[in-house]
Amino acid sequence: MIKMTKTELPTTAEIRAIYQQGEEATVAVYERLVATIRALESRIRTLEDQLGKDSHNSSKPPSSDGLKKKPQSMRHKSGKKSGGQEGHAGHRLEMVSEPQKVEVHSVSQCDHCQASLAGVGVDGYKKRQVFDLPVVELEVTEHQSEIKTCPVCGENTEAVFPDDVTQETQYGARVRAQMVYFNAYQFIPLERTSEVIEDLYQQPVAEGTVVAAAGRVGQQVAPVNEKIKNHLIQTEDPVGFDETGVRIDGKLNWLHSASTERVTYYEIHQRRGSEAMDHIGILPKRTGWSIHDYWKAYLKYVNTQHGLCNAHNIRDLIFIVETEKQDWAGEMLDLLLKIKQTVEISKDDSQIALSEQQIASFNVQYDQIVSAGLLINPAPKRTEGKRGRVKQSFTKNMLDRLFDHKEKVLAFMNDFTVPFENNLAERDIRMTKVKQKVSGGFRSDEGGKIFCLIRSYISTARKNGQPVLDVLYKALLGSPYVPPFMAAHVAE
Repeated sequence: MIKMTKTELPTTAEIRAIYQQGEEATVAVYERLVATIRALESRIRTLEDQLGKDSHNSSKPPSSDGLKKKPQSMRHKSGKKSGGQEGHAGHRLEMVSEPQKVEVHSVSQCDHCQASLAGVGVDGYKKRQVFDLPVVELEVTEHQSEIKTCPVCGENTEAVFPDDVTQETQYGARVRAQMVYFNAYQFIPLERTSEVIEDLYQQPVAEGTVVAAAGRVGQQVAPVNEKIKNHLIQTEDPVGFDETGVRIDGKLNWLHSASTERVTYYEIHQRRGSEAMDHIGILPKRTGWSIHDYWKAYLKYVNTQHGLCNAHNIRDLIFIVETEKQDWAGEMLDLLLKIKQTVEISKDDSQIALSEQQIASFNVQYDQIVSAGLLINPAPKRTEGKRGRVKQSFTKNMLDRLFDHKEKVLAFMNDFTVPFENNLAERDIRMTKVKQKVSGGFRSDEGGKIFCLIRSYISTARKNGQPVLDVLYKALLGSPYVPPFMAAHVAE
């Protein structure tokens, strides 16, 4: 019997020898060759799928597209010209009635006959205003504590310094707020943050000072973050969940986010799945709508109402259309976008739900499309002698998702409070990726924790219309900003 390894093909002479051995030997070689071909087909398909994926048909970020790929946007042209639209108020510098400084430019002689105008009265003024920064420098306030000797007992008594004046020399709350602003909000690395402060105020600052300022803000806003977490557990508003990889001391960790239109919460954990979600404790306790992508760890929690991100579904359907050329995927893509448009029109018309006829019609179309897809994508058969789970194609997995989780895919159709996609959570978590690109990962677990505390606080404040520098300053003074709708809970 001629033996072959997996990487070798029989020569012509070997084939003739095998043929001479009879039918069984020939069939055995044929089956091995078929198995090799199938394995190669599967490998080629996997590689082709990887090459065919970019940001418009998968969850890959746009930065991974490279210079050659130009993904087509899913947005439709509005027909409007770029820039401000007609009727838009616009923004421009407007003259102020009381400027801080006035510089008068005198007329000394006539432009026409060169006669002297030094003693001539002024008829009026033409005004122009320049908006600029004054020369900025650090203002040093010296605190002096009186020392008095008691005439009765002879002992000395010293006046008490303010609570926030603890060192012989120290930076005040405003400049420390700017350090945290540059480092934690604008993602400027520590070394460059120190350079910025020195360039602005001619005062060199150690990196440790920036770290200490961030640590102080994190300490002050920690109670607010706990209340944000409790709010996300209890709120009836849909909460979006997402996660992304981050590196701490060179090791992969996962940053998890939970957010609504009004609040944001971040926390880092060593795990991505349910172990981390259990530890964070928001999703396991929720009973309202929770919006996320099709990461199975989310679906473990049965007490909450799940809504799947249709932006992910649309990208996956586009990938199937482009690679498989299957009609059902294009039809499902069109249907989801049609339902989305119908819901948006209904909302604009102040409706609170679609009609029963509309819902029934969309449900029938959905079921028909999924059935058509399943008909041409049957479940794969188990290879004789192989154990374990049978690997399915990307297309079959997508169809199973649409079939098994129909109510989660169409949650936005049945309840107008549910968003079509999870873009809010994706936007909230995107800034952490910017941080990694600009200034890298975290040096320690404590650094990652402080970053999450500050970013949760800042993101929540911004969603409620608060200037970032102001809320950082308040935090350093010991009175961090609390959204009005959460103030009662924080006071408890």
